[in-house]
Amino acid sequence: MITSNTIRYGFTDSTLGAVVVARSRKGVCAIALGDNRRELLRDLKRRFPRAELLEDAAALSGALARVVRFVESPTAGIDLPLDVGGTAFQQRVWDALTKIPAGVTRSYADIARRIDAPKSVRAVAQACGANALALAIPCHRVVRSDGALSGYRWGVARKRALLEREAA
Repeated sequence: MITSNTIRYGFTDSTLGAVVVARSRKGVCAIALGDNRRELLRDLKRRFPRAELLEDAAALSGALARVVRFVESPTAGIDLPLDVGGTAFQQRVWDALTKIPAGVTRSYADIARRIDAPKSVRAVAQACGANALALAIPCHRVVRSDGALSGYRWGVARKRALLEREAA
């Protein structure tokens, strides 16, 4: 039975590993990258403990294709209806991230200033870590103030690869 608390999800593979896309009635609520599908499903269950999760790759085939196309060619962008969730602060951070053009990076401090919270650099980093929508909310474009890559929920190697692809 499909309820308002049902989340459909599907898997595919990309050159950066396994991909899962999950969609609620409102829109895509999760995009994640990982080493294997079991790990990605475990993460979905943790993120949405009260939801009924239904695997339905056929219903998500278009979204899965767009995500893989973005992985392979990040300047193409992702045009999907999103169900963002999060706190008001997280939403401000995530909105600022969506305004960073492909091939450009910003520091956590830049983002904090951009959202008029210049002393909230750590909170910005935490909001990036809480992002459930890899690629659609491009937290991979945020780096340390010295330009060095820092943590990325889906792995620093994936972050580096995405940034290299965007710069090409």
